[in-house]
Amino acid sequence: MPTSSLADLLAARASEQPVLLTGGAVVTMDPTVPDLDHGDVLLVGSRIVAVGTDLLSDPEHGALAASALTLDTRGCIVSPGFVDSHRHAWETQLRRSIPDVTDLGEYVMSTLAGIAPSYTPHDMYVGTRLAALTALDSGITTMLDFSHNSRTAAHSDAAVAALVDTGIRGVHASMAPHFGEWDHQWPADLTRLMDGSRGGDESLVTFRLAALSTDEIAGPAIAYGPELAAVARDLGVWTSIDAVFGKSSSEAILRWADQGILDPTLTLIHATGLTKEAWSAMGDAGVTVSLAPTSDAQIGLESAIPAVDEALAAGIRPGLSIDVEVALASDMFTQMRSLHAIQRMRATNAAYRGAEAAPRITTRDVLDFATLQGATANALGHVTGSLTPGKQADLLIVRADDVNNMPLNDAIGTLVLGADARNIDAVLVAGTPRKWAGRLVGEDLDSLREDVIRSRDDINRRVAAL
Repeated sequence: MPTSSLADLLAARASEQPVLLTGGAVVTMDPTVPDLDHGDVLLVGSRIVAVGTDLLSDPEHGALAASALTLDTRGCIVSPGFVDSHRHAWETQLRRSIPDVTDLGEYVMSTLAGIAPSYTPHDMYVGTRLAALTALDSGITTMLDFSHNSRTAAHSDAAVAALVDTGIRGVHASMAPHFGEWDHQWPADLTRLMDGSRGGDESLVTFRLAALSTDEIAGPAIAYGPELAAVARDLGVWTSIDAVFGKSSSEAILRWADQGILDPTLTLIHATGLTKEAWSAMGDAGVTVSLAPTSDAQIGLESAIPAVDEALAAGIRPGLSIDVEVALASDMFTQMRSLHAIQRMRATNAAYRGAEAAPRITTRDVLDFATLQGATANALGHVTGSLTPGKQADLLIVRADDVNNMPLNDAIGTLVLGADARNIDAVLVAGTPRKWAGRLVGEDLDSLREDVIRSRDDINRRVAAL
């Protein structure tokens, strides 16, 4: 693990002194920047400056590397941070409250119809903050918060404040609630939210519109179509579209194509049970896709099979996401392993039955989905998702010599199949440490626990009083 202290790193970050991570295995996830069994990553401020085998001896970067604070990463893997392309963060006080949920309808009625209307802005803050800190603890440096409980401007402000306060690279995707009373300030309020942000590549929090694919669940106001497409176009933001599955979503996708509003600024979430025609239109349009492997399989969304084969066949490399913690795991390791196992099981089973089988995906594929492709789906592929010189220093230092990882034989295989949150020694977002020596930086977990439990209990009391 790194031998320099947290104080040393914070001082270097504050003074813009370069930081040299040296000696560890380096996984870049950039096809133009080779992985290294033993290598260096040089940071200046918030950015990655260079990746190489021996930067101290490098003519271009040697002087800068010599002036750097050195972090010894021998026995570790240095990799990009994971990217979550879709999580309903406000629900996190309710995590695993319905672990054996039977179907989407039960989730919708219990959580979105039954509990969501009782949330205050403070509850939004507490849930979103807990989700973001959990993400950071498990190596997720970027999280798209599909915030679909925006009942008032204050609810949205609280959700954004939670992202800012945790220091995660956050994407606030704003949507009106499905059910209950609300101020009807959405989507116009997105303009105010964006005006209050610094914006640009240096901002850790960015914004987008959120919508559903059809009007079946909550009516036409939050279903994507020409009106919401015009809002997103005027704001210059991308749109995340949830509940994309089945025949009705397939028909909607083809309709969007005819209307000229199926384009690369859309991220379609789940995408299970879609028709070949819909996938062809998606591939032609260049949309991005966010898969939620455990959500699709465990809750049973449409076909219940994560649509990785369909996406790849259409020329789309998907991102991965957590979805709802009320019923699912919180971390990206689970998503990678679930998708890897499900897809390879399907391919092998098809071959066993003599049917046409898709090529089996690899551990590098799922790590690509969990990093660079997630960043691309979040409209941040030019900012994060790989250890590429010029990009932001969003990265992990993962202990490869822990008992569950030793000995290190394959760095990508270890990240995907061996490691978990306990092995993450450090998490940097824009060069700033958010986890160090295996602990979240600057967080009072006892105080957090009290806030979370109090918020959960208050919500449950309000629901019971209805």
